[in-house]
Amino acid sequence: MSGSLEVRSFLLREDTLSSAPYTGGVPAPRSGDSARVSDEQVRRARVAVARGATDAGDCRELLEMLGLVDGEDGVPPVRR
Repeated sequence: MSGSLEVRSFLLREDTLSSAPYTGGVPAPRSGDSARVSDEQVRRARVAVARGATDAGDCRELLEMLGLVDGEDGVPPVRR
């Protein structure tokens, strides 16, 4: 398995916390306000980034670029 131990630990933790594991494919259309990003979408995006990252530093950099890291207020920029 490629990737650092930190990234693999994150993925394992997310898989065990997930109530409905992501099965791949095309995501379903959003319901409600189309401009909002749900907590579940943020979680899935973080997992997808972590799976593609080569190490923890790469993962952190990608998450920051995509606005998926929580800000000072505890809300990631992608949710504002």
